[in-house]
Amino acid sequence: MLDKVTPENLRSYLENSEAAVLEKLKPENLRSQYELSRLLAGMSADMAKLYLRWMVKLATHPGATMKTGAGLAADCLSISEEVLRRVSGEEVEERKLNGDRRFASEAWERNPQFRVLRRVYEAYGKAVLRLADETPGLDPEERRKIRFFTAQFLDAVAPANFAISNPEVLEETVQSRGRNFMHGVRNFWHDLDLTQGKLNISMSDLGAFEVGKNLASTPGEVVYRNELMELIQYTPTTKQVSRRPLLIIPPWFNKYYVLDMQPANSVVKYLIDQGQTVFLISWRNPDEDTPDKSFDDYMLEGPLEAMDVIEEITGESDVNAMGYCLGGILLACLLAWLDAKGRNPIRSATYLTTLLDYSEVGDVKVFVDEKQLDRLERLGEAKGYLPGDNVAWGFRLLRAPDLIWSFVINHYMLGRDRVPFDLLFWNEDTTNMPLSCHMFFMRNMYIDNRLREPNAIELAGEPIDLTRIQTPAYILSTRDDHIAPWKTTYEATQLFSGKSRFVLGNSGHIAGVINPPTRVKYGYRVGTGNPPDAEDWFKRAKEKPGSWWPDWVQWLRRYSGGKVLARKPGSKTYPGLEPAPGTYVRKMIRPEKRPLF
Repeated sequence: MLDKVTPENLRSYLENSEAAVLEKLKPENLRSQYELSRLLAGMSADMAKLYLRWMVKLATHPGATMKTGAGLAADCLSISEEVLRRVSGEEVEERKLNGDRRFASEAWERNPQFRVLRRVYEAYGKAVLRLADETPGLDPEERRKIRFFTAQFLDAVAPANFAISNPEVLEETVQSRGRNFMHGVRNFWHDLDLTQGKLNISMSDLGAFEVGKNLASTPGEVVYRNELMELIQYTPTTKQVSRRPLLIIPPWFNKYYVLDMQPANSVVKYLIDQGQTVFLISWRNPDEDTPDKSFDDYMLEGPLEAMDVIEEITGESDVNAMGYCLGGILLACLLAWLDAKGRNPIRSATYLTTLLDYSEVGDVKVFVDEKQLDRLERLGEAKGYLPGDNVAWGFRLLRAPDLIWSFVINHYMLGRDRVPFDLLFWNEDTTNMPLSCHMFFMRNMYIDNRLREPNAIELAGEPIDLTRIQTPAYILSTRDDHIAPWKTTYEATQLFSGKSRFVLGNSGHIAGVINPPTRVKYGYRVGTGNPPDAEDWFKRAKEKPGSWWPDWVQWLRRYSGGKVLARKPGSKTYPGLEPAPGTYVRKMIRPEKRPLF
């Protein structure tokens, strides 16, 4: 690696770094940096106060500490007993550490010292989290934050994260004669952004994919564009198609092509091959030049305007619609708004991992309170948008062992090359967020939980009421979803007046959705009827193997309105502007980085 260091490439790197630093020092950029510093400082101060309060509660309730200490002592005695049994030659069942992939290597079981180290770490971590759960006098939100950030600390100090206490790293170091650390330094350098003062821990080989080439490559045309979105109509692959088109509404956070990855796992391609006429919204990635649009604007200039274009192109005044995550929230709001207007152009609605009730949202809530939103809003006002990379890091913290520390170990200590993985590449291709729209969403939904209340929210001059929606609904949730907990998403079945089919996929927020029939990987559950309690539904539901996609398409055909000849993208009024995937999706927050040497 060192033989590649030349005066030319070193000078080029330093010049580029200097230019980036000077750009940050411009007056118009200083305010956003100041606001970001205030945001981080305010969060740190809040956490310090919270932990001080926890210490006071522990000091005034010594019984909780004694109880936890007794449990820890019992666990340590159990570890000692296991060591003695192994020394005496008894067979002892191997134990895995709560599914943590960092401890998956057999090296953690083969070596007695590292096996004990892992067990002791597990015991102490369990004791500390139990103490957070059982400390008297804390309110639920305080307890949630203490538990979450304490778990982050425990994840960070796990013995697997340090070379000297990771047997897999030590073995690799001996076998490779230390080359793993040389490769690790190269990988670290690749991820280190000196101009921004950040370490962007890569999860996938960013050079292995290109949007429009081997991702988002399903043929189609951008048939309409406004300040917020591009509308893509895809080229049919069957001679006949369903009469009623399907409109797909992705979230405004993250790019749409999670639904159109590679041909083998593309939801869009699968729908087209099943004879659907597919239109899809590609949201603009906001920047300082983007008008600050409201939630109303996203509804009116997004799906509502798209339906007018679809009607002109196809001649069909009715559509089926699907919304993914935040797109599902926008779809539900649109349906309620249309109902208030006395209109019903959407014949069926599909919601993928969509929260409409926010009574229990899991650990996401640790990042959502009025103080944090006020600070985030000031940062957004300084920049003109909400920076998406900061929010993306928060989502990675929700699964830190898998999405942070496993990559630290593999890339920096084991020195392994990044594996090309389309879903992880998409996950790193983050987007900024519209300030007004997102603040409205966070305050009305996450903070006040007003969406489920009839007429509590007004959109474009109309109070909306989800309980009046009679449109048939297909509701997909995923069992291990850490963003939209499935038992909370199930509440949508109790909100709507119309019939709904609830389906529970295995795996998480992304993998449970992108589960094509070609890969028999995760199953799903379906049930008859929707009892008030989610657990009752689960007990009655039947487990089915494979993908949920065929089940959805079969349900969707009931509302497709028969068959017509396939339609080419566009019309005289709306000719194709450019081939899919269009312009908006190609804009990246962070350009691809290459190693210096």
